[in-house]
Amino acid sequence: MKKYLHGFLLFGLLIGLPLAGVWSAGRDISTYLEFPPRTQYVEHAPFSWTGFIGLSVLVLAIMLPFLICIGRASAPRTARRAVPIPWWGWTALGLFVIFWILAWTRFAWFEAFQLYTFTPLWLGYIVIINALTYRRSGRCLMLHEPKYFISLFFLSAGFWWFFEYLNRFVQNWYYVECAHFSAEQYLLHATLAFSTVLPAVLSTEEWLAVHPRCYAGLTGCGSLHVRHPKTLAWGLLLLSGAGLLLIGLYPDLLFPLLWVAPLLLLLSLRTLAGMPSCFPEVARMDFSRIFRFALAALICGFFWEMWNYYSLAKWIYGVPYVHRFQVFEMPILGYAGYLPFGLECAVIAQLIQRQPHND
Repeated sequence: MKKYLHGFLLFGLLIGLPLAGVWSAGRDISTYLEFPPRTQYVEHAPFSWTGFIGLSVLVLAIMLPFLICIGRASAPRTARRAVPIPWWGWTALGLFVIFWILAWTRFAWFEAFQLYTFTPLWLGYIVIINALTYRRSGRCLMLHEPKYFISLFFLSAGFWWFFEYLNRFVQNWYYVECAHFSAEQYLLHATLAFSTVLPAVLSTEEWLAVHPRCYAGLTGCGSLHVRHPKTLAWGLLLLSGAGLLLIGLYPDLLFPLLWVAPLLLLLSLRTLAGMPSCFPEVARMDFSRIFRFALAALICGFFWEMWNYYSLAKWIYGVPYVHRFQVFEMPILGYAGYLPFGLECAVIAQLIQRQPHND
C-alpha cells in the first residue's frame, strides 16, 4: 500500500505543481493543456556565453571524477563467450537499414508512410542491441526476461508522455510536419514512438554491463554515509517542488528542472516514506550502475538526434542561453539532459520489479 500511495503522491506533485504555478499567476491553463500541442507561447532567451560556460563547468564538475576513475582503472579480465550473432539479429539489421534509408529519403511511392518511420527504426535498434548483448554474454533482456521486456514498452509510453506534459511549460522542443494529425492520430502515433524509449535505454544499459571496461574503476571506493537522510530529503523535496511550481513562470531559468526535478522528487519521497533506496549500491561507493544508465541514455540520445535530423516528422529545439554548437538539431549542452534522464529510466524500470545487475 505504501508503494501505491507514494506513486499517487509523486504523480500528483509532478502533474499538479506546474499547473498550479501558472494558474496562480492568472494565466490561461488551457494553453498548457492544448492537444495536440501546436501553440508556441514561450519566447526563449538568446544565447549567453555566461550561461553556456556556467552550465559547461557544472556538467564537467559532475562527470570528470567518473571519467578520471575509468581512465585510471586497469581493464578487468572477463571470460568472453564465443556466441555468434543470432539469425534474428541479422534479420533486424537488414530491416533496420531499409527503414533508415526510407526515413532519410523521400520516395514518392513511400509518401503515405513517410511520417511513420521512427518506431520501426527504434524497434530495429532494440533488437540489434539485444543481439549484440547475446553475442557477448549468451543472454539478453529480450530472450531471457521476455515478460519484463514487453512490459517496458507499456510503461515507456506513459513515462515519456509525462515529459511531453512538462515540456508544455518550458517548450524546449517542438514537433514539425505533424499539424495535419487529428488528436486521435497524434495520440496513437506518438504513443507507439514513446513506447520504445525504456526498452532502448534498458537494453543499451545491459549491453554496457557486459563490457566492464566501460565502467571500470567505479566500484569499491569505500563507503558513503548520510548522517541525516530525512533532513536532506525534505530539503530536496522542497527545492524541487518549488522549482516545478515556478517552472511555467520562469521557463528560461528553470528549464533544467524538467530533467532533474522528477528524479529528486522521487528519491526524496522514497526516503521520507522509509522505502529502500533506488540505488543502494551508492552507499558502498559503487557508481557503476548509475554511470551505465546515464551513458546508456546518452548513447540512445545520440541516435535519437541523429535519426531525427533528416526525418520528415521531427522535432526542433529552443533552449535558452545555450542554443549554439548544435550536434544535429540539439545544442551540444542539451545532451547533458540525457544523463539524469538515464537515472530516471533506471528508477521507473524498478517499478516493475526487475533486479539490477550484480557487478
